[in-house]
Amino acid sequence: MNTKVTKEGWKALLGSVVGYAMDGFDLLILGFMLSAISADLALTPTQSGSLVTWTLIGAVFGGIVFGALSDKYGRIRVLTWTIVLFAVFTGLCALAQGYWDLLVYRTIAGIGLGGEFGIGMALAAEAWPAKHRARASSYVALGWQLGVLAAALLTPLLLPVIGWRGMFVVGIFPAFVAWYLRSRLHEPEVFVKRQVEKLSQPSSQSRSTLNSFKLLVKDKATAKVSLGVVVLTSVQNFGYYGIMIWMPNFLSNQLGLSLTKSGLWTAFTICGMMLGIWLFGQLADRIGRKPSFLLFQGGAVVSILVYSQLTDANYMLFAGAILGMFVNGMMGGYGALMSEAYPTEARATAQNVLFNIGRAVGGFGPVIVGALVSLYSFQVAIAFLAAIYLLDILATVFLVPELKGKVLD
Repeated sequence: MNTKVTKEGWKALLGSVVGYAMDGFDLLILGFMLSAISADLALTPTQSGSLVTWTLIGAVFGGIVFGALSDKYGRIRVLTWTIVLFAVFTGLCALAQGYWDLLVYRTIAGIGLGGEFGIGMALAAEAWPAKHRARASSYVALGWQLGVLAAALLTPLLLPVIGWRGMFVVGIFPAFVAWYLRSRLHEPEVFVKRQVEKLSQPSSQSRSTLNSFKLLVKDKATAKVSLGVVVLTSVQNFGYYGIMIWMPNFLSNQLGLSLTKSGLWTAFTICGMMLGIWLFGQLADRIGRKPSFLLFQGGAVVSILVYSQLTDANYMLFAGAILGMFVNGMMGGYGALMSEAYPTEARATAQNVLFNIGRAVGGFGPVIVGALVSLYSFQVAIAFLAAIYLLDILATVFLVPELKGKVLD
């Protein structure tokens, strides 16, 4: 069995990382720009917030559609389509004259953005050997955090100088980089081999693109794995958004921390998340997928409960990094798990469909956490978040198989 990472493997990884970094960069700069856009175009708070909502809706739709298309027509080809769509409509955002045309541009740009995660994960997993597959998945997942970090550093510097229209133009540059890298990539060997096999089976030519969706529930065993992955990704997104949206608000309002210190907490937590993602990939390739998930899920339960009892700002700063490591570190494992659980003709579909279902469920995290804070207390809301990770543990034990070292088919 080949255990060496080839030059093509590294190029595929780099293209996938840049694409997912573009995803994180775009969404965060949009958040930074909302007030400037609202003032310039005279938007209401509802209209302003809907720009983010419809970008995410577009991303979910694009992820599902482009994931299935890439399983049929190829990873590189479809990734190129997504990047062109994103770049064109992000550029048009800079020319928007009002709410409705900007909303349309953002939604279509979101559709282009949506394919990045799943197709990039499938591409990296297929281009890297089984021994290092979880590492490759974790590196792609780190791309999002790098994009968020770049946006957090660049936007405060550039926005006052070039305005929100200029920032949309800046948002095109990562797309050009991703397009350049991908134009020099080849389809993974396992995908090409599968396409050749299809050509030798004429009856398979008539299969529709919908076939990749059917393969996610083709039998009882596969449906069980799909359910397990949906639970894992739902808890992942629920915990991430629930904590990251409400924690700075809690630190500021209830503990009296300044905005600067709240921002410092966010920075520490993001660094912890990046460490966790990297560490998960290393562990999953060494001790297996299931033990790594269980270790991080248990760590999430403990760290959340301990964190809810802290009141000292300095302790909370460093504990936030540990919290972030366990809560978001599992992002480093979903790509490998789903790549190994599904065949080549459904791999990108699985990545995008199952993760986006989790993202949709997780989107309710801030709402439910906010309701619990209003009705009871922040400590009760935190305890609830800890409880959902117990559900995560049960799903891992009973629904998710150990697939470390599996040869992709």
